[in-house]
Amino acid sequence: MAAGTSNYWEDLRKQARQLENELDLKLVSFSKLCTSYSHSSARDGRRDSSDTTPLLNGSSQDRMFETMAIEIEQLLARLTEVNDKMAEYTNSAGVPSLNAALMHTLQRHRDILQDYTHEFHKTKANFMAIRERENLMGSVQKDIESYKSGSGVNNRRTELFLKEHDHLRNSFNF
Repeated sequence: MAAGTSNYWEDLRKQARQLENELDLKLVSFSKLCTSYSHSSARDGRRDSSDTTPLLNGSSQDRMFETMAIEIEQLLARLTEVNDKMAEYTNSAGVPSLNAALMHTLQRHRDILQDYTHEFHKTKANFMAIRERENLMGSVQKDIESYKSGSGVNNRRTELFLKEHDHLRNSFNF
């Protein structure tokens, strides 16, 4: 019986380590995606003022962001389940001398889960802030461009009216 319960604990630890490793890789990729999004949007804004290029680029990165966020949330949920099973096991384990070691291991896995959860939420919040800023700045940039293009015609009209006004004023001076 002790060998069976020991195997169960080892299986849980193995699952936890596997999920932690997978989460670590996903979080690194997620962070790189968010960083590349902010760099590419800033670079696209300076290099190309076309409306279609940054939007297409951003929307594909938005889809990738959403997909990766869902995958990471699922991994975090699975790791939480494994940690909960480990907690149940430590509470039901009958050997007090092993219980302290098991509790220490469980606490370490909980700390890792908490760190990964915190890192995920921080990266996600940063990405959302960058995306919100880009959307806001993009709409402001469009407004400025439309004002400039619209006022270019108005500037020409105003210029013609001012010239005509000057001609009329000069004709009264003669």
